[in-house]
Amino acid sequence: MARFAFVLACALALLASSVASGAIVEHSFNVNNLTVTRLCKEQSITVVNGSYPGPTIRVREGDTLVVHVFNQSPYNITIHWHGIFQLLSAWADGPAYVTQCPILPGHKYTYRFKITGQEGTLWWHAHVSWLRATVHGALIIHPKAGRSFPFPKPYKEIPIILGEWWNGNVVDIENEGLATGIAPNNSNAYSINGLPGDLYDCSQNQTYQVKVVKGKTYLLRIINAALNNQLFYKIANHNMTVVAIDATYTTPYITDVVVVAPGQTTDVLITANQQIGSYYMAATPYMSANINFDNTTTRGIIVYEKSTSSSPIMPALPNPGDTPTAHKFNTNITGLAGGPQWVPVPTNVDEHMFVTVGVNLELCPVNATCQGPFNNKLSASMNNESFQLPTNLSMMQAQFYNVSGIYTTNFPDQPAVKFDYTDSNISLDLSLIYAPKSTKVKTLKFNSTVEIVLQNTAFLAIENHPIHLHGFNFHVLAQGFGNYDPINDPKKFNLVNPQIRNTIGVPVGGWAVIRFTANNPGMWFMHCHLDVHLPWGLGMVFEVENGPTPWVLSPPPADLPQC
Repeated sequence: MARFAFVLACALALLASSVASGAIVEHSFNVNNLTVTRLCKEQSITVVNGSYPGPTIRVREGDTLVVHVFNQSPYNITIHWHGIFQLLSAWADGPAYVTQCPILPGHKYTYRFKITGQEGTLWWHAHVSWLRATVHGALIIHPKAGRSFPFPKPYKEIPIILGEWWNGNVVDIENEGLATGIAPNNSNAYSINGLPGDLYDCSQNQTYQVKVVKGKTYLLRIINAALNNQLFYKIANHNMTVVAIDATYTTPYITDVVVVAPGQTTDVLITANQQIGSYYMAATPYMSANINFDNTTTRGIIVYEKSTSSSPIMPALPNPGDTPTAHKFNTNITGLAGGPQWVPVPTNVDEHMFVTVGVNLELCPVNATCQGPFNNKLSASMNNESFQLPTNLSMMQAQFYNVSGIYTTNFPDQPAVKFDYTDSNISLDLSLIYAPKSTKVKTLKFNSTVEIVLQNTAFLAIENHPIHLHGFNFHVLAQGFGNYDPINDPKKFNLVNPQIRNTIGVPVGGWAVIRFTANNPGMWFMHCHLDVHLPWGLGMVFEVENGPTPWVLSPPPADLPQC
């Protein structure tokens, strides 16, 4: 009881502080189609305000962000503010059919929420279909006025958005994959701030460049907005110092390579301390699974002031399957304990969950032809439940109005069948790889602390799955390979200064343990941030119950879109 009162008092103080201070920052998003030229061809894409990537939003901690979205595109749309807590503003979170129905073509909706207890780099993106391939942008949260970074102030800040490009309409490409039951076509290129770089055809003049001054230090805000690929990122002859991940500060970590999964952000400092010249920055895929993928490289150029070099130096890049390099980076990051916005690890756990994640099969519908394994459709699941979104009402509307038949509250705390999860011999075990479709949630008491073991499985393709949790950050206590050992692996838990994230790449053929406190009522999506897997069903939802006043879910806004 004392712990509850203390946490509640802190939360109320934080909420009161956010209400009492901060500006109102207002934007208008016009979602429409734009014709651009990439890779030798013209392509119509869906964008915001006529730009790809979309506009960068800059706010301070404590501000209220108001974004008016006008959907002038031919597609349904929602916007998710990736990594924002949405404290008492769950209706603004954005995932279609979870917290809202989509904004229909020709309609509008206004998102309004406070930025509370967060600083650093986040981003916004569409949360319908594959539209986030081109509907996305940076969301940068600066400290309140009068406060500073917990590291030397950089000379300049530069968003670096890593993306993925298709020669074709991404909505059609996704729908074709879903109809045939196989993975959709791979992308044709990667990009840096919307430009593919000079390794691709017809792209010599479409290479991102940034000019630097020798001796100055720059803050690169790296965002992986790619749909389906984790990426290695390097800069020739320059080390980087990681100072934040997912808008949480870290102990400074010096590295020559950064690994970012779709949805993740990484802030690094680089100092222009090399000879005056030009240097490539490059991003190439980290692909842990033995499957077909876009094995290409995007690159931009860092040009020193007064440089006359016309031949930039290229960094040596890791091989796509370099799991040791990826794992070293992902496990060497620690949180900046005691720094700004630091949250200690909750010590008392109320809910223990063991959640398997992986690719599955779905039976081919009658009178259809499917091209997946055994002539079935590819699917995906958590704890062998393949998540299916409702279509006639959002889940949070059903929660608020107590509407039955939209979802059930029996998402399992552990898989129904225990097996050797990472043994490659189970890859095609027909008794295990089929997963039923369902819309199940896990109900959590307000302010309960949840610990989840995320366990990869060897079904069909063993790979690293980036799992994103809406509405909360979580502490990453430990991660490793093979099957999680409940006796010995807890001895490895970092309870002092673990990294804090909103998206975790669960190691290929391995596991990760995360812990968070459910201190915000509403419906919160946890899902794979590989968009090829999300429509297959690799997700679930947490239903967080109301707490004491004011921690009560408010009625939906009057202009909330209806299904």
